[in-house]
Amino acid sequence: MESNFLTAVFLPLALFIIMMGMGLGLKVDDFKRVLVEPKAVILGLIAQLILLPIVGFLLAGIFPLTPELAVGVMILVACPGGATSNMITYLVRGNVAVSITLTAISSLITVFTIPLVVNLAMESFMGGEAALQLPILKTVMQIAVITLIPVSLGMLLNYYTPQFATKVEKTVKWLSLFFLALIIFGLLLKERANVLHSLRQVGGVTLTLNVVTMLIGYGIGTVAKLDDSITKAITVEVGIQNGTLAIAIASTLLNTPSMAIPAGIYSLLMFVTSAVFALWVRNRKVISIQ
Repeated sequence: MESNFLTAVFLPLALFIIMMGMGLGLKVDDFKRVLVEPKAVILGLIAQLILLPIVGFLLAGIFPLTPELAVGVMILVACPGGATSNMITYLVRGNVAVSITLTAISSLITVFTIPLVVNLAMESFMGGEAALQLPILKTVMQIAVITLIPVSLGMLLNYYTPQFATKVEKTVKWLSLFFLALIIFGLLLKERANVLHSLRQVGGVTLTLNVVTMLIGYGIGTVAKLDDSITKAITVEVGIQNGTLAIAIASTLLNTPSMAIPAGIYSLLMFVTSAVFALWVRNRKVISIQ
C-alpha cells in the first residue's frame, strides 16, 4: 500500500466509514443519558478527558521514547473511545448504552481538546523542534470534518431510516475492524524498516497505557459502586482508545508517520488485553456462581 494513497485517500475514507458506523448506532437520546446515568457518564468523561492525558504524559516521560514517539503516545490518549470500544463493550456484556453515550459526548469534546493536548505534548517533548504545532482553529475544523460529519450522517440515517440503519450497523462495525486492520498493516508496512525497533520502543509503554487505563476505569466503577455492566463499559471506554483517529492525526494532519507508530502498535495490543479482560469477567462469574 503506497504511502500517499494510505494517508491521503484510504485513511480518511476508512475513518469516515468507521465514524459513520458509530453514528448508525447513535440517537439523540444517547446524549441525554447524562441525565439518566449522570454519575456513570460524568465519572467516565473525567477519566477519559482528564486522567487519560495525565497518565499518558507520565508514561511518555517515564519510558525511554524519542520525542516523536512520546508525542505519538499523547496523540493516542487525546483520542478516547470510538466504534471499537462500543463493540468490545458489547462483547464483554457491558452497558452498551453508557458506552455509546461516553463515546458520543467525548467525540464532541475532543474536537476541541485534541489540538490543545497535542500542542502541549509537542512543546513538552520536542521543545524547539516543535515546528509542526497544530493551529487550533484549523485543526478543530479538520477534526470536526473527519469525525462529526460522518457521525452526524450515520445519526441521520438512523433517525430517518431506522430499519436500514439497524440492518447495516453490525456489518459496518465489522467492516470498521477490517479497515482498522488494513490501516495498521499499511502503517507497519510503510515503517517496516523500523517496526521491530519501534515495537521495542513503544510496546512497553502502549501495553502499560492500555492495562493501567483499564484498571483505572474498573477502579472508578468499583469505588463508585456502579452496576457491574456499567463498570465494564467504563473500563473499556477508558482503556480502549480511538487508534484510527490517532493515526489519522499523526499521518495526515501532522504528516509525521513515526508519530502514528504508538497508535498502530496499541491498536494491535488492545485486542489482546480486551480478550484477557473478557475471559477474566467470564471466569469471575463462573467462580461467583460456584
